[in-house]
Amino acid sequence: MITAGGTVSPQTLTWPWRLFRLVEMTVLFVAAPIVLHRIVQGERIPIFAALVPVLLFAIVMLIVDPTFQLRRELTRRISWRNGLSIAVVFTLAGGFATWWVKTHHPDWFLEFPTNRPETYKRIMVLYPLFSVAAQELVYRTFYFHRYGPVFGEQAWLAVVVNGILFGFAHIVVASEFAIVATALGGLILAARYAQTRSFWGVFVEHTIWGWLIFTIGLGRYFFTGVQNPGW
Repeated sequence: MITAGGTVSPQTLTWPWRLFRLVEMTVLFVAAPIVLHRIVQGERIPIFAALVPVLLFAIVMLIVDPTFQLRRELTRRISWRNGLSIAVVFTLAGGFATWWVKTHHPDWFLEFPTNRPETYKRIMVLYPLFSVAAQELVYRTFYFHRYGPVFGEQAWLAVVVNGILFGFAHIVVASEFAIVATALGGLILAARYAQTRSFWGVFVEHTIWGWLIFTIGLGRYFFTGVQNPGW
């Protein structure tokens, strides 16, 4: 049975409750992004801003849930093997992404730190504290704690759905690349969390990927201030 780090024991849901949580999950992670996307009408907005309503709901639900323990969630560590796995995946995939940008779009490379150095510095500091923390709380901690039991013992299905939903949430930035890239990244983070139940593990992994993306030039797909000197 899938449980998050804060879960004391596996939750067993009857089919009516599974259906209820499935509908709830669909409203939060499918309907809400669609509504937000239509509200902004294609304007790129920070994913954190779009996530606020869902974040508030997740926080409330975790607070009132007696089976969730925040202390356990925040003290769960990862093994050195998982730490090494994070480093290897980041080095190989991140190295390829860096090579691809330098080779095919050399004018993009380092454009953010070069053109908007002050904004770049602020993003490097604030991105993990606000955006990453919120996304991981909602899409990993809350998702696996609240909706993990919906999938029973099909852990792989929970991971796949999580990745798809994480990518879908990025329709608010109106970028097909962002949707596909974050869906793939979401699969990696979901698999990591399902294996380790460590918030800090996925927080660190998510952060370094975000730093890389904003640094090498792919941040243009996530934040208009990268290439717009008017920001």
